[in-house]
Amino acid sequence: MASHLPTPDYSRNMRLIGHSDQGGRPDGVQLMVHRGFAYIGHMVSQGFSIVDVRDPKNPTPAGYVPAPPGTWNVHLQAHDDLLLVINARDLFADARFADEKVYYTRSVGETVRDVQDKGWSAGLRIFDISVPDKPREISFLSLNGIGIHRIWYVGGRWAYVSALIDGFTDYIFLTIDLADPRKPEVAGRWWLPGMHQAAGETPQWPEGKRYALHHAIIAGDTAYGSWRDGGLTLLDVKDRTRPTLISHRNWSPPFGGGTHTALPLPDRNLLVVLDEAVLDNQEDGEKLIWLFDIREPSNPVSIATFPQPNETDYVAKGAHFGPHNLHENRPGSFVSSTLIFATYQNAGVRVYDISDPYRPVETGALVPAAPATMMDTRPGRPQVIQSCDVFVDAAGIIYSTDYNGGLSVIEYLG
Repeated sequence: MASHLPTPDYSRNMRLIGHSDQGGRPDGVQLMVHRGFAYIGHMVSQGFSIVDVRDPKNPTPAGYVPAPPGTWNVHLQAHDDLLLVINARDLFADARFADEKVYYTRSVGETVRDVQDKGWSAGLRIFDISVPDKPREISFLSLNGIGIHRIWYVGGRWAYVSALIDGFTDYIFLTIDLADPRKPEVAGRWWLPGMHQAAGETPQWPEGKRYALHHAIIAGDTAYGSWRDGGLTLLDVKDRTRPTLISHRNWSPPFGGGTHTALPLPDRNLLVVLDEAVLDNQEDGEKLIWLFDIREPSNPVSIATFPQPNETDYVAKGAHFGPHNLHENRPGSFVSSTLIFATYQNAGVRVYDISDPYRPVETGALVPAAPATMMDTRPGRPQVIQSCDVFVDAAGIIYSTDYNGGLSVIEYLG
């Protein structure tokens, strides 16, 4: 099998052991590996695919669930017998977002506020995956507006989503009550000041900036939220119906924004915060992965940044160079507070050791080959690897998606 694998552009302390075109739909965004199956949300193909990875060296397509018309399912979450899938307007199919600058440098609500038709599904769709390769829909939470972008769900009563609902400039924080997964309900919500235009709030952020929740990761009773150009929030969610602000930090400007993921490491009182690179050739500026000391939640302090790939000129390579996603230490996956796994788009997948929190060290890297085909239909997109999401299973096997290049299965040798 290995002889038929695409040859990585670069590798160090990592090796490619498997690859899949995901049943002819190689465009992938978020993935979950659960009970030996990978669930992969698509960027262009809509819907989501299921890949059998019980033999990680031979990943085998096992199913595909189409999205409703006009809808994308880019993000999803799996735990126990439940699969939660976002439903939102397929924004990249909208000609107004053909130039990605429009998506990343202004409020989505502003761009689409003239849309009158409701030719998409907006909300949260829940599936029973007790039979892993045969998801069975059991409920749908309908929302007004554009829909949900991303979810955090690790079992139990509560799920947490970013949602763009009518009356708001962009995606805000919602808590979802899953006491009965067949009857999900919105329980609470929180947003940055200026986002609730329907209530008379006025945006105060600079022109060309996008304040929107990408998603929040929850540890205990704290939600660690990433607000793109709006920075980082720590929210107290002990009362899930009334989230309250603990602290808010924003380093854009002078840095370029795009705060995407905030991963808490509770046993060390540390927080890994990743800023996403969102424009080609680093036009949006240098983006970094930061390490914060959160011993005092009301005063998170940045203490280090992660080293950047430098074995070649990745800015000149084209497309996006910079961080995108982190492995999020989900229950049942590989969990570590010293090894951090990240995707770096045209620089592939990276592994970092933060045993010394003041001096993160890169310990592994693998840059997949350029995609064989282009699924991204936006005009002028370069045929360059854009490693998107990363998931590490309990055995330490790494899985990574790409916008065009399929599923890469990687072994870490460090």
